Amino acid sequence: MHPKALLEACSELVRLTLKFDHPADAIVSRFFRDHRGLGPRERATMAETVYTVLRKKLLFDHLAPSGSGSKERRLAILGFYGPGDFLRSALSPQEVAWLDACEQVKPADLMERHRHNLPEWLVQPLKDQLGDEFWPLVEQLNRGAGLDLRVNTFKAKRTDVQKALAQAGIKAVATPYSPWGLRIAGKPALNKNEAFVRGDFEVQDEGSQLLSMLLDAKRGEMVVDFCAGAGGKTLAIGACMRSTGRLYAFDTSAHRLDAFKSRLKRSGLSNVHPAVIAHERDERVKRLSGKMDRVLVDAPCSGLGTLRRNPDLKWRQSPQAVAEMALKQAAILQSAARLLKPGGRLVYATCSVLPQENEAIADAFSAAHPDFAALPVGEVLAGLKLENAASLCSGGEAGAQYLRLWPHRHATDGFFAAVWHKV
Repeated sequence: MHPKALLEACSELVRLTLKFDHPADAIVSRFFRDHRGLGPRERATMAETVYTVLRKKLLFDHLAPSGSGSKERRLAILGFYGPGDFLRSALSPQEVAWLDACEQVKPADLMERHRHNLPEWLVQPLKDQLGDEFWPLVEQLNRGAGLDLRVNTFKAKRTDVQKALAQAGIKAVATPYSPWGLRIAGKPALNKNEAFVRGDFEVQDEGSQLLSMLLDAKRGEMVVDFCAGAGGKTLAIGACMRSTGRLYAFDTSAHRLDAFKSRLKRSGLSNVHPAVIAHERDERVKRLSGKMDRVLVDAPCSGLGTLRRNPDLKWRQSPQAVAEMALKQAAILQSAARLLKPGGRLVYATCSVLPQENEAIADAFSAAHPDFAALPVGEVLAGLKLENAASLCSGGEAGAQYLRLWPHRHATDGFFAAVWHKV
């Protein structure tokens, strides 16, 4: 595609994305469906340009007024993902001079907000938790996410999948914490890879894998993944159970569960039972009360732990939305807890970095439910033979009460988890 045409396409996609009326990934996917003539390189350039604009929106908003042309064009120029000479060939002399001037701006000369590119309401909670680590987190969020895979241990071994990927020219290294994980550089096409088609692996962040491990589901047990979503954790749990027992995958979205079916078929698991529920108090839930050995509540949340890959969330969320979400999270956890039988394990998890969605929910639940004994997650992980388990945790008098994963510390998305044993 001619440089000028590609820049115009980038500008249009930026314009559509900045409406913030739908998630950025959905907007990008729809645009590509509507423009099927775009090749892989054009798609990669356009997608990365959009995500760069979202990551650095405050800085680009600060620089854009000194340029010319439409605002979305100026933002696309600043965030353009590709060779500089290719981009400059699409610009007017005036735009080239403006871009050169923007690139000469030193980060040290910028205001703090133009360096962190976060909404102000989110900055202080992060600084309160991280102190001097705030800026390393910012750097990691603006760098984007890598790609982690989870080996389906029901079908394959990690070393075998690693070799199969190497034969396809894809270098994969073992993840540092999850014994199921592989990490690869870049974003190679995997959906036609033979090992993927066989169901030997799935794409899943290492942090998400650790949440599944915390449940420690055993063969023959009765287990519920209460908010199954796209089913990534469900599949990991089913593999732990060796396709025995009964694993319910509950979700309020029939669409998400329908999309999960192809992944389930590929996995080879036969113990998973997807079920659509209307809400957390659905009759399907009530009928299973007191019968479950394990329950995972991967609660709906702000998703602010996934800003590396979903940078639009920081502009689409608000303090009010987070407060409403916390009420919903508490209600879901309360209902899910009723499923447990004595001796059962409950895991509450989010992909948020905010204490009001994490520690506040867990602490309130523990205070209101003396029949649920909180388990230090550091001890749980150590029992699962994870090295450096304490480094994955924070909170509590022992310093290892809850799982707390951070992008800059652990190279995962931001995750939280709490674990209880029903007395």
